[in-house]
Amino acid sequence: MEIHIEVNNNTIIAQKGDTILDALKSHGMSVPTLCHLKGLLPTGSCRMCVVECEGRKNLVTACSEPVSEGMKIHTHSARVIESRKTIVELLLSNHPDDCLYCERNGSCELQKLSEDLNVRERRISGKKNNYKLDVSSASIVRDPAKCILCGRCVRVCEEIEGVSAIEFVGRGSKTCINTSFNHGLNVSSCVNCGQCIMVCPTGALKEKPHIAEIKEKLSDPSKKVIIQYAPSIPISLFEEFGFQPGEDVTGLMNAALRRIGFDFVFDTSFSADLTIMEEASELVHRISNGGVLPMITSCCPGWVKYAEQFQHDLIPNLSSCKSPQQMMGAIIKSYFADAEGYDPADIYSVSIMPCTAKKFEQQREEMTQNGISDVDAVLTTRELARLIRLHGIDIHKLKPELADSPLGTRSSAGKIFGVSGGVMEAAIRTAHYFITGKELLKFQVNAVRGLEGRKEAKIQIDKLEIGVAVVSGLKNAEILLDEIRNGRTDIHFIEVMACPGGCINGGGQPIGTDEKSIQTRMKSLYEIDENEAIKVSHKNPYIIELYQNFLDKPLGQKSHHLLHTKYQSREVN
Repeated sequence: MEIHIEVNNNTIIAQKGDTILDALKSHGMSVPTLCHLKGLLPTGSCRMCVVECEGRKNLVTACSEPVSEGMKIHTHSARVIESRKTIVELLLSNHPDDCLYCERNGSCELQKLSEDLNVRERRISGKKNNYKLDVSSASIVRDPAKCILCGRCVRVCEEIEGVSAIEFVGRGSKTCINTSFNHGLNVSSCVNCGQCIMVCPTGALKEKPHIAEIKEKLSDPSKKVIIQYAPSIPISLFEEFGFQPGEDVTGLMNAALRRIGFDFVFDTSFSADLTIMEEASELVHRISNGGVLPMITSCCPGWVKYAEQFQHDLIPNLSSCKSPQQMMGAIIKSYFADAEGYDPADIYSVSIMPCTAKKFEQQREEMTQNGISDVDAVLTTRELARLIRLHGIDIHKLKPELADSPLGTRSSAGKIFGVSGGVMEAAIRTAHYFITGKELLKFQVNAVRGLEGRKEAKIQIDKLEIGVAVVSGLKNAEILLDEIRNGRTDIHFIEVMACPGGCINGGGQPIGTDEKSIQTRMKSLYEIDENEAIKVSHKNPYIIELYQNFLDKPLGQKSHHLLHTKYQSREVN
């Protein structure tokens, strides 16, 4: 039903049930928000989105006020602007004055609001909060002094991820966002997904940095510093440098990494192919031999930690495969080290990931061989952008270069790991071949594509019908797994990603990522898949060579030792 409202003396059409904010956005108009998160019920707590409605005594919050016929709204009246300005000044009254070296300088929403509202002096002074920095987590640094209590992190942690690692604590002026019992994030239920960082408007949350350590190793002549990058990195990194979202700049990134000083540059999509060889084999083995079903992917370390904490009874359902990051690390320090004559102890292995949870995964005890970590350090997409700027590299003047071989050659199936449903689709392609000895007539599995939080399909492979499900956002995973517990038996294989939409929306991606950017990144990955010749992991010639010369066969003794692991239940406060 259409509703006619007047906004700043112009009549627009809204739909029944729309909020004022919805109506404004649909017509290209905007008001500032702080607490608002698209897709979640509005709270109106920050008051930044207030507008003036004729006939109403008080200002109303645009995010929560429904439109009504004949409503007359003023979005930027003098009264409204003064109200918003006062809110910002109150937030700044006890905020740290460290913008010059704050992580979010230039991408801070509070900073931008101050500029937009022409806040140029401190009219209100408040007592600075004396909070301690929480650096206990392997992945995330929390600075409560910079928190403005918008509540976004609390909501995304509870309502999207179902983890509730942080919450509002205290009352009145003593209110803060904290973990249970004021303990560090490392002993909380945090799964390190980093979605709290993505929604935080200030520098209160950030990834734990690895840049300093990597710079030190790059300067050490006794070390061979090797870097790998995840499938989604080349289509999101250069948004930081003015490129369009989704633009594939793999060649330019290879060139930049070599100029920084990395000795070898590898594409993690290669080990994504390796993961599929092992994971598809494991799925076929479980189905053929009465193994534990449904089998659930283990590529996402945020999901794995969530399962260890909250889904203890389903740990046997997890694939024993390491993630592509860890498989690549293991192969670099075994097969590649042997081939090049390097001592694994002299190799410093770095990965670039769209994910903060990879920093946690990298330091897990299970991810070591003879006391040597598979991967030594992890950079997020954001950190790599900083490293490139630090070295004064002009991306626009570089010439594209190829990744190093043999660990830089991939199929397009390995590339689509970056999007929710990509692991599932790649596994289906290879599982079909392992079962039938024939390729799929059509490689695209459209039923598992898209950004929906839950997708299901029935896949016919010869005489076998396999039920598959893809979920992103751990709250969606919880709902599906409860159905499995309650007797559902038609699902045999499940892909879980902690971040909504998958790695293209990971917690380490550029700040300010919106839905349009995520959709564009997804489209880019599928276009790469459409245009390239090798679309299945088992046809990657270097994967074939790796098995012939080193691993022998999927699920074999050597591959099981290097590429597989086990998980255990975790107790949290």
